[in-house]
Amino acid sequence: MPDILHRFTIDAPRERVHDLIATKEGVESWWTGHPNGGDETTLQIFFSGDKPAAVFDVVEATPEQIIWRVTDGPSDWAGTTITFALQERPDGGTTLLFTHSEWREANEFMHGCSTNWGSYLTSLKAGAEHGEFAAYPAGEMSRWS
Repeated sequence: MPDILHRFTIDAPRERVHDLIATKEGVESWWTGHPNGGDETTLQIFFSGDKPAAVFDVVEATPEQIIWRVTDGPSDWAGTTITFALQERPDGGTTLLFTHSEWREANEFMHGCSTNWGSYLTSLKAGAEHGEFAAYPAGEMSRWS
């Protein structure tokens, strides 16, 4: 099964990066730009409207790793897993290894998602380092309509 992979060096402490990924408010700042729903075990992602664009089970949330399992959303995302592995760097920064795994096939939708993930992870990096986020719609590089 194909995977989307990204590696980012972020000049911010792992705790700051972790909090931006592991909290609804953090995800709003770098990704969705809209209030999100859920709790410690479920994350509902909203880009607009009153219906979530995607729902994730929070499988793991440790200082070293956050794992989401897609339970609802785009059909190509169903059953996929999103992993944010966070490694402390000797200089006080963080290495982020991002994986969106278990895609059934590599297709045009996956290509667009890879592009957008790269853009939103760049938003995460810029926000963690300087507080300058580029959440949706500013960070969307590949549009579906």
